[in-house]
Amino acid sequence: MLILVTGATGFLGRNLCEYLVQRGHRVRVLARATSDTSFLEALGMEIAAGDVRDLDTVRQAMAGCDRVIHAAACFRLWGPPDVFEETNLWGTRNVLATAYALNVNRLIHVSTIIVVGPQPTGSIITESTPYGPYPGDNYARAKMGGERLALSYAEVGLPVIVLRPGALYGPWGHYAFNRLFFEEFLRGWRVQVHWGRHLIFPCYVGDAAQAIETALTHGRIGQVYNVSGKSITHREANQTVSRLAGKRSWRVNVPAGVMINFARLLEFIALFTRREPFYPLNLVPYVFKDWVVSSKKAKCELGFEPTSFEEGARRTLEWYRSTGYV
Repeated sequence: MLILVTGATGFLGRNLCEYLVQRGHRVRVLARATSDTSFLEALGMEIAAGDVRDLDTVRQAMAGCDRVIHAAACFRLWGPPDVFEETNLWGTRNVLATAYALNVNRLIHVSTIIVVGPQPTGSIITESTPYGPYPGDNYARAKMGGERLALSYAEVGLPVIVLRPGALYGPWGHYAFNRLFFEEFLRGWRVQVHWGRHLIFPCYVGDAAQAIETALTHGRIGQVYNVSGKSITHREANQTVSRLAGKRSWRVNVPAGVMINFARLLEFIALFTRREPFYPLNLVPYVFKDWVVSSKKAKCELGFEPTSFEEGARRTLEWYRSTGYV
């Protein structure tokens, strides 16, 4: 069995490919010619040069593959719509259309829990939670479109399974959750928003890789699976990372209004610099809303057992130490 992986040079993709090789799978990856693929070559993987945005290279890469894991995505918290749509929507369409034409046996589409948008206080996000009027940022909207497209292909016979990971963190990560809860703290940035009371939905990247592999054989066609660890408060995450890093856990608590106005100022400056702000406004729904996620379905059907944040943070900090970051 030959598996094609898209997005192999990204955060999730790198961890996923290492896991698949450890499990004895034959893997081919679709990677841009400009990407660093040395670590994939060291793993013994076959490299197909191309891009999900280029239909011809997708066809060439997928030829002869039994299964496909579509993990390629443009993930940033700032940028114009077309940047995200090209990869997350139209690139997904290329992968789905090619898989349908080639009659692949199974396709795992890696989505994200944020496609449903933030929910009212007290709500639990399940696979049946409807898409809301939000998500409002361009990344989330494009990912929602890609997920809906994947599910529409399942309705016409393509064996698609959708996985929605939570906020990914772990080795090889340098953005989003890793940056906010690990790197900024390790560099001495000790800001905590709104007394750290809001809930986040961390997912250790190794858990996502394991769930993807399990879904290849045990997932039900046309189904969606949330894959996330236990939701915890920002304060709990901060205290855990502080303790494991051997540092004091104090933080400067910043009120919501102050932080939002600060983000607005940075967004204004970005109009001239054309660079992503240190704190883009698109962080607001993730930082000032509670995200309570149920992964019960994945636990029942895929045997998913999330790593505790304590253990996941310990592994992540060990990786930072091994790279000399700490």
